[in-house]
Amino acid sequence: MLVLGGCRSGKSRYAQQRCEAVGNGNLAYIATAQAFDAEMEERIARHKGERGSRWLTIDAPMDLPAALSQAARRADAVLVDCLTLWLTNLMLAEEDLASARAALAEAMMACPVPVVLVSNEVGLGIVPDNALARRFRDEAGWLNQQMAALCEDVILMAAGLPLRLKG
Repeated sequence: MLVLGGCRSGKSRYAQQRCEAVGNGNLAYIATAQAFDAEMEERIARHKGERGSRWLTIDAPMDLPAALSQAARRADAVLVDCLTLWLTNLMLAEEDLASARAALAEAMMACPVPVVLVSNEVGLGIVPDNALARRFRDEAGWLNQQMAALCEDVILMAAGLPLRLKG
């Protein structure tokens, strides 16, 4: 399942609920965020507290495919939050994004347990005024399209409400 939406749209909460509904026991949360400041440290701690002890947290700011494989061996369902932070990390490290997308697609297809992906929908606003932001918007769009093609269910969140796009 792919859950798309804007900031504070309810996508993470919805994705967590869906993952908990399909997971029979152990759940894995793959976190792609990095805490570069106090505000982000607080946000990460709050999210971790909201998940509770049922969740195994795997930090994977860069190697998401390997983390997905690891999580699938240890959990009944996996939540990845979020793809756009992962993309940001890859862009800042000047990684080959096409290869990274292909590796993630391969890991998704090989994953034997349900996976719920969270990603921001960034293509609904105005055209960004700088090249880096335009590249990010384009790369995020291509990543979302590729993951949506692989997922049986795709949900768009707006104002806390799910809109089924696929499935």
